[in-house]
Amino acid sequence: MNIPEGISVNVDGLLVKVKGPKGEVEKRFMMPKTSIKVEGSALQISTTSLSMNNTIEAIIACMFKGVSEGYMRKLKVVYAHFPFSVEVKGNVVNIKNFLGERLNRTARILGNTKVEPKGQEVTISGSDKEAVGQTVANIKNALKINNKDSRVFQDGLYEIR
Repeated sequence: MNIPEGISVNVDGLLVKVKGPKGEVEKRFMMPKTSIKVEGSALQISTTSLSMNNTIEAIIACMFKGVSEGYMRKLKVVYAHFPFSVEVKGNVVNIKNFLGERLNRTARILGNTKVEPKGQEVTISGSDKEAVGQTVANIKNALKINNKDSRVFQDGLYEIR
């Protein structure tokens, strides 16, 4: 597997650190009988099965894309009943007045992911694909509606394509 230009890879056993212009991502592979080595401008991966080898290559390719281009997801604030707002404090997203509730709903931000609420849009970006995706999942999970008809109460944050 070739290492793209502008990206540096550091391998320490099964810990792979990839650094590029958009940030740094590290991943520890917990797979038995696996070796990962940097040889010149290539990355050598050897495992016991071809499917495991392809899985590791796909994960590392996502790491390369993340540190060179980054990952971004956009969510739109949608409400029909009570207008709610989204705030970021530290590594926590606070959703205020969701369905008229007095208590804030909270979601955790993982890693170096950035959450930027601007009006009716919330932008989630970062260099780690897993952290960006899990942060979006945490926000959507925090806005789960219980004990109400989901066909009527469709308030929440929805992904924009």
